Amino acid sequence: MRLALTKDWRSRWYADKRDFGTMLKEDVDIRALVADRLKDAAVSDIYVERYANRIRVTIKTARPGLVIGRKGEDIDKLREVLAKITNKEIYIEIAEVKKPDLDATLVAANVAMQLERRVSHRRAMKRAIQMPWTTVPSASRFWRVDA
Repeated sequence: MRLALTKDWRSRWYADKRDFGTMLKEDVDIRALVADRLKDAAVSDIYVERYANRIRVTIKTARPGLVIGRKGEDIDKLREVLAKITNKEIYIEIAEVKKPDLDATLVAANVAMQLERRVSHRRAMKRAIQMPWTTVPSASRFWRVDA
């Protein structure tokens, strides 16, 4: 039986053997820095695309306003920090997650946050399963939450 894969690569670039390790480490550092700085912004995914001397970072988030900041200040600061780390020109794109209740990463982060606030684990799991039913009933028919 074949399963259709709908996910795309999180990094899109090509490198020779000698450059591969440094570029991969750079990607990991970029993702760690972005995730650390935007931990309250409900970041779902971070995509990195490389061109000759440029890097495009696409951030999928449920709260784009928190990522951009007031008048774009926060995104400019993030761009400057990434440019210092990589010594390359950085482009940052922000993609909004339209239905955060259906994104597994955001649902897991929400359950973890509830558990940190000492909410009952049963209640947190039930809430996580019930949320998508209210927005899109057909999309969440096959959900399973493991403790």
